[in-house]
Amino acid sequence: MAGSSSHSRRTTRNRAKSSENEENEDSSISNRNTTTTRNIKNRNQRTKNSDLIRIRSFDLKTLLGFCVLAFFVIVFVIYSLVISVKEDEVRKLRVVTPFPAPRIMDLPQFQGEHKESLYWGTYRPQVYFGVRARTPQSLIAGLMWIGVKDGRYFLRHVCQDSDGLNTYGWTRHNGRDYGHQVIVDQDVTLTTSFLKSKETGSGFGGDWAVRVDVQKEKLDEEIWRTGHLFFYLADEEGNSLKVGRERLDPRDGSLFASSSRKDVGGWELHLVSEDNVEIHYSGFKTPHMHNLTELVEGTLGVQARRTGLLQLPDVSDHSPNVLVFQISAKFPFKTDFSFVSGTGLKSSRVEERVKILAGNLLSNQLSEKEKDFEEKYKRCFNLTDKVDSESMIAGRAAVGNMLGGIGYFYGQSKIALPRDSSSKIGDNFVPYWPAELYTAVPSRSFFPRGFLWDEGFHQLLIWRWDIRICLDIIGHWLDLMNIDGWIPREQILGSEALSKVPEEFVPQHPTNANPPTLFLVLHDLVRSTKRNTFTASESKEISYFLDRAFTRLEAWFQWFNTTQAGKDVSSYYWHGRDKETTRELNPKSLSSGLDDYPRASHPTEEERHLDLRCWMLLAADSMHSISDLLGRKDNLAKNYKAMAELLSNVDILNQMHFDNVSGAYFDFGNHTEKVRLRWQEMRTSGNNYAGRELVREVLEKPNLRLVPHVGYVSLFPFIMRIIPPGSWILEKQLDLISNKSTLWTDYGLRSLAKTSSLYMKRNTEHDAPYWRGPIWMNMNYLILSALHHYSREDGPYSMRAKSIYGELRENLIRNVVNNYVKTGYLWEQYDQKNKGKGKGARPFTGWTALVLLIMSESFAEV
Repeated sequence: MAGSSSHSRRTTRNRAKSSENEENEDSSISNRNTTTTRNIKNRNQRTKNSDLIRIRSFDLKTLLGFCVLAFFVIVFVIYSLVISVKEDEVRKLRVVTPFPAPRIMDLPQFQGEHKESLYWGTYRPQVYFGVRARTPQSLIAGLMWIGVKDGRYFLRHVCQDSDGLNTYGWTRHNGRDYGHQVIVDQDVTLTTSFLKSKETGSGFGGDWAVRVDVQKEKLDEEIWRTGHLFFYLADEEGNSLKVGRERLDPRDGSLFASSSRKDVGGWELHLVSEDNVEIHYSGFKTPHMHNLTELVEGTLGVQARRTGLLQLPDVSDHSPNVLVFQISAKFPFKTDFSFVSGTGLKSSRVEERVKILAGNLLSNQLSEKEKDFEEKYKRCFNLTDKVDSESMIAGRAAVGNMLGGIGYFYGQSKIALPRDSSSKIGDNFVPYWPAELYTAVPSRSFFPRGFLWDEGFHQLLIWRWDIRICLDIIGHWLDLMNIDGWIPREQILGSEALSKVPEEFVPQHPTNANPPTLFLVLHDLVRSTKRNTFTASESKEISYFLDRAFTRLEAWFQWFNTTQAGKDVSSYYWHGRDKETTRELNPKSLSSGLDDYPRASHPTEEERHLDLRCWMLLAADSMHSISDLLGRKDNLAKNYKAMAELLSNVDILNQMHFDNVSGAYFDFGNHTEKVRLRWQEMRTSGNNYAGRELVREVLEKPNLRLVPHVGYVSLFPFIMRIIPPGSWILEKQLDLISNKSTLWTDYGLRSLAKTSSLYMKRNTEHDAPYWRGPIWMNMNYLILSALHHYSREDGPYSMRAKSIYGELRENLIRNVVNNYVKTGYLWEQYDQKNKGKGKGARPFTGWTALVLLIMSESFAEV
């Protein structure tokens, strides 16, 4: 527009001058000549100007076009950024969106009497003794004591291996209203007993009592003859707690603390002891329940420095929500703590109910509960004439610790979002929705929280003890599913759980799976229902449960079938392996549950993981069985059957995973055996000193091939009973199992064969071998189950399978029991190189408790 306007003005100006010359006819010739000359010059000038105008006009048009283009580019970039942000937000929202179906825990069978009967419990497995309710903001109770080691005082509270206790654990627990635990701390033995009672006048969930009996072997120096217990109550809602009276006297069952809550109404805590005990207390106002140990330690330290006495100061913060009572007495002594709910009403009968929960009446009830436990233990597992008395004791501790280790947690998982290299907008973590979880735990000291693949093994034991507790736990897990069908594999919920986990291990990755072992239990339940194992009411509840859970199970199955699928039909691989690592000898597959078990040396999408393929077979077969039980005849049910048939096709399996030379099944992937760790000097910035670290060195280019490591993964087709009983391949599996140079030991089967190049090799400078040799009870249980199956199948190898089964079963039981008798613990794993000695986490009454099912010969229906 600027160019056109300028050209117009110039033309008008020239026309005016020409008209003026024509009107002056009487002008002289010289003037005409002058005018003519000027006209020529004007024409020449107009020509030059016209050229200049055309050049400038061209530049301005280009600029205009460029500006328009730039405008649209900017608009597009802004739009893309907005869309990217929106997509990022949608992705964030989707991963933390609950699955859109009715919650399983809203089923009527989990309400009413069932819900109330499980309301209170020893649901704080991370402390040596703790009580809470199954509600997000609970009134919690717990026990601390002062232990002595090497002449020094230590406050015991949270389960820690570093405390060096001789033993601790529930020798009996029924999962509902009774438990008996023995704790041995040097020469002091504490016995904690737990009892629940529902009486007329009780509030929701009823009443409960705790008895602590303290004994000491040696009463030598006077200073060590006094014991100190600390029993506390803390309200997570922040409700103010009241101390009962100025002078606390336990002889008359006096009131020690009281308050009220919406869930249970008014409540009171009474302390009863016939021994000469001294009582002190402190009150605190704090929202931090995971720091109670530090609060008490700090208060005792201040008092000790001020008065020289090891006692609480008998003072309280204003409106405390935590009350700690110190009970000090000469050894031995015994104290009963009675909690009664629904107080404050004329019909509450508080005094009568307190008497029932203390003294001789409490003793009588505990004795009755112990008898009930023993009868049920014998009835459920039928160990008579199968094992010796020591095995009976270890088996009792296995189920007792499993049930006593059940916990209730509430909080939000931390979800890690996949990094987007094209966008740095937003955080890399988002919180899951606030959720509750009722679950067993692998280890009260090392792993006092929920683990998805562990839980399937836990429930193989728990359903045989209490099917309703089992369904309750599975329902809680399935209700954690998001809209995509993914369940976080490790549940770190609440401040107490978070306090036990290093920050880098907290985030959960929504691309990563975990073995779907809950299908082991569900498959078992379907088969057992069809065999009429359960009562009519139990079978009905199982059917209702499976019907409500079916849509979630479908989504879970489809999530696995799409996100973990490999490039080839019927192939799968565990996502999450580190392709860029320079420090791992073999990149770990944490999502598989087998952590450092050898996989392809170079992770790619071409990998085929044998164990995951077999887990998918179990899942498909389970979905087909559930569909059949529920009478579903739709296409999905047919699809599950077809997929189970595909994955159990032994010819396809052999083409993808079998090695004819070794007679073993393997993973497939981009692999070389020539990988090693070597020391390399490293110089950090700002530091003149060189350090050393182990780095990975690849000495040969990898290629696509079978990954030649015999171990637990190799036996998955055997575990899943895919191999026909008459096949020569079955004989090869029996050879691998029974050969001492591969997997066999006198204490159980190794996780990795001695012939493997990675047998007992460290994976990094700091990672000792984990699944590269040690004996693990969960996998031995599954292998033993398969041996039991093949021993009863018609075929040329049934007698050999039976012989191996008998010997392996005997070895496993003997080793676990001997370790329990010697150490007082069930262990995470057992050392195949050191006479089967227990190692790793202790107590580990997660899947190691499966030794009880091995004793009773109760095997999973795979």
